[in-house]
Amino acid sequence: MTALPLFPASIVGSIPRPQVVRELIDKPAWDAADTATMDAAVRFVVAMQERAGLDVVNDGEWRRRSYIGVIAELAHGFTLETNPADGRPWTVVTERLSPKPPGFVAAEARFVKSIARVATKITLPAPALLGERLWDAQRSAKAYPKREDFVRDCVAPLRAEIALLRELGVEMVQIDDPHLCLFVDPDVRRRHDDPDRAADFAVDMINATVEGFAGVKFAVHLCRRAGARVRGEKHHAGTYGPILGPLNRLRVHHLTMEFTAAGADDLESLGRLREDFELGLGVVDVTPGAIDPAATIVARIERALTKIDRRRVTLNPDCGFAPGSAAKVDLDEVYLKLKAEAEAARQLRARHG
Repeated sequence: MTALPLFPASIVGSIPRPQVVRELIDKPAWDAADTATMDAAVRFVVAMQERAGLDVVNDGEWRRRSYIGVIAELAHGFTLETNPADGRPWTVVTERLSPKPPGFVAAEARFVKSIARVATKITLPAPALLGERLWDAQRSAKAYPKREDFVRDCVAPLRAEIALLRELGVEMVQIDDPHLCLFVDPDVRRRHDDPDRAADFAVDMINATVEGFAGVKFAVHLCRRAGARVRGEKHHAGTYGPILGPLNRLRVHHLTMEFTAAGADDLESLGRLREDFELGLGVVDVTPGAIDPAATIVARIERALTKIDRRRVTLNPDCGFAPGSAAKVDLDEVYLKLKAEAEAARQLRARHG
């Protein structure tokens, strides 16, 4: 495992894909030249993060059609359709899940580990998030009349992948669950018969996914679709207060959280989180066109340090920079944001080290 400095600078997940990568992930089958091109692209995105000064990197999720739909690489039972609501590609469960040979995500990790000079992070979707996005009352009913049963069946293929990631020595496995964090929003809570039960179920499924794995650091990524700001969509309101109980039951080591948006910078809630949690604070705004200077990022962290110990803090963006496979975000702008994040980390180490 790679040792991390004080105030490590990290990435959350997705990084914008250039056109050559978009074309590759849309191809149904690759030849040797396609594989070589993607390998070269991933070498570039890892080198870009390291050049920016990050202490924890990933492959930008460039090999995946979508960060949620990657589950279809791990299990049979899914159909790729077009969502009638918005016209986007939609992976939907239409048959009972059966396992594929594990290793798709592990292959991503193996390549990143072979080229990275710093620590690595690999992301996986949370089971309840998969249930929220990939189960449909009409299309999925024959296979899974109840959403919860589909969610439970997602745990096994995720665990099979985690077992391989542990063997590879990945420093952090991050479970992405923005769905859990939506229960901070009063409007979302009103749409559920029992929002607290739904939040508890999401936590139970994460705990079932990570149970029994020693020697790997687990994180949970929480956001109210901060990345949706990239597409100009609604940002959900509310502080972390309504979900503090479920969060404190998570059997993970690290929480990756929004911190730039109104409500997300709630210091009172930070102070009530379990003291053994590391906190990856989203101090870099992912909104296109907004490049925070290092001084602004430092000020956000200094504010958090009034409530939490410096040794618990990691710097990261609010969310992934390219939510959805079709999101178009300027890659050079992302590089400048990551450079500012790394510079802020260096200033904080000089001040607090």
